[in-house]
Amino acid sequence: MHSNYHLGLLHLTHLLASADGIVTSEERAVLEGIRKEEHIADETVQFFMDKVSQSKELDLYLEGISLLNQCTEEEKLCAFVHLYRLAEADSAIHVREVRFLFYGIKSTRLSFDDVVLASQLHNSKRT
Repeated sequence: MHSNYHLGLLHLTHLLASADGIVTSEERAVLEGIRKEEHIADETVQFFMDKVSQSKELDLYLEGISLLNQCTEEEKLCAFVHLYRLAEADSAIHVREVRFLFYGIKSTRLSFDDVVLASQLHNSKRT
């Protein structure tokens, strides 16, 4: 069984990483780190990848938000901390990435300030 959290996270990380049309090596490294840190099974990734090839961007976004909205507040916040880190990965945040983050945060009823603070805390634990 694939968890709503893992699938929602895969939907949104995929969209964010490809928002500017280029998935950089830095973004790929962050994506792989997220998969390892969250223990996302290879079967879940394959299930998602099979779905991506048949889906439109808007459908992926709406489904990803829907999946995350079925999660706990902590899981939603954690997902957006990962997304925030991913947006920062290549040191060039594209306007589509900013819009994506803001709309996603609003759609999940989170606070942008909470996401930034949690991201800073997460980064300080890693160093």
